[in-house]
Amino acid sequence: MSHNSFGHLFRFTSWGESHGPAIGCVVDGCPPLIPLAESDIQPFLDKRRPGQSRYTTQRQEADQVRILSGVYPDQTGVQVTTGTPIALQIENTDQRSKDYAEIAKTFRPGHADLTYERKYGIRDPRGGGRSSARETAMRVAAGAIARKVVPGLTIRGSLVQIGPHAIDRDRFDWDEVDRNPFFCADAKTAEIWADYLDGIRKSGNSVGAVVEVVAEGVPEGLGAPVYGKLDSDIASAMMSINAVKGVEIGAGFSAAELTGEQNADEMRMGNDGKVLYGSNNAGGILGGISTGQPVVARFAVKPTSSILIPRSSVTRDGENTDVITKGRHDPCVGIRAVPVGEAMLALVIADHYLRHRAQTGAGGGK
Repeated sequence: MSHNSFGHLFRFTSWGESHGPAIGCVVDGCPPLIPLAESDIQPFLDKRRPGQSRYTTQRQEADQVRILSGVYPDQTGVQVTTGTPIALQIENTDQRSKDYAEIAKTFRPGHADLTYERKYGIRDPRGGGRSSARETAMRVAAGAIARKVVPGLTIRGSLVQIGPHAIDRDRFDWDEVDRNPFFCADAKTAEIWADYLDGIRKSGNSVGAVVEVVAEGVPEGLGAPVYGKLDSDIASAMMSINAVKGVEIGAGFSAAELTGEQNADEMRMGNDGKVLYGSNNAGGILGGISTGQPVVARFAVKPTSSILIPRSSVTRDGENTDVITKGRHDPCVGIRAVPVGEAMLALVIADHYLRHRAQTGAGGGK
């Protein structure tokens, strides 16, 4: 199986399966002399970690990361990157493979079971094996390193919609994200989601969601205008996340409802000689190149395919059957997709930052 790597100059390759002994990745291209310890990575993994509320899977994984290579103490004793490949590993400690014994010969609707086996002739049914969202823990770990590559970069994410219930933008407050189990920037909508998801969970069903990620402190000039567009790479990164079925940048699909007069982000010169924008419908990217405004991306996550409601399917032997997926699953996988989306945005921006520096000799902008 190829295509297990992401990025160009800042690149990571992940390995491992959902129910194997461990998962891990190798981060290549990280510049030297960046302070890096496991404590720099762990908080982001803790945010993604399962079993933290009744609204996510109850699989209990500590997700403790180990740095196996690529760091060494500098002259002051601080552990820093050496410029060599950084190997990371997380042990799997709470596998319940027996939950999948009954479906080993059945293709689950909405999952990659059928396509995976048709392509490779073999699959690991335990939690989806290689195609499991368990792999995203390593994206989050690599993303934690990526955040340290670009000076002044801040990346935050929020769940902005669950099912038909969207947030009220007038109540958007980043400080609320860490105060509720949904990573939601609107406290009142988070209360609505709590009752709504309780009903979804108790019925054995699932529901989709929309995640918004915002990067601030992005230098001007990242990206290239044809096949290396910053927004196209962001879209590809978000679409690579399990269960994501749609991506938009800035105003996105809403731009189709606007006139040119409404959509244009008007500009004026500021007193400091920098360009000021009246709006950010472009999501911080014009012509595939960053403007210096916040980069804004949203992605839609489909409902978790593993549900307790019988669904029609087929077996490996070509027989019709009904399937119920037992085990521990997220009623809304979009919740834990928030830190994954943040990580993927960090990985893209770090990669483009290094590519821009290599091409122009600058860190971005003038």
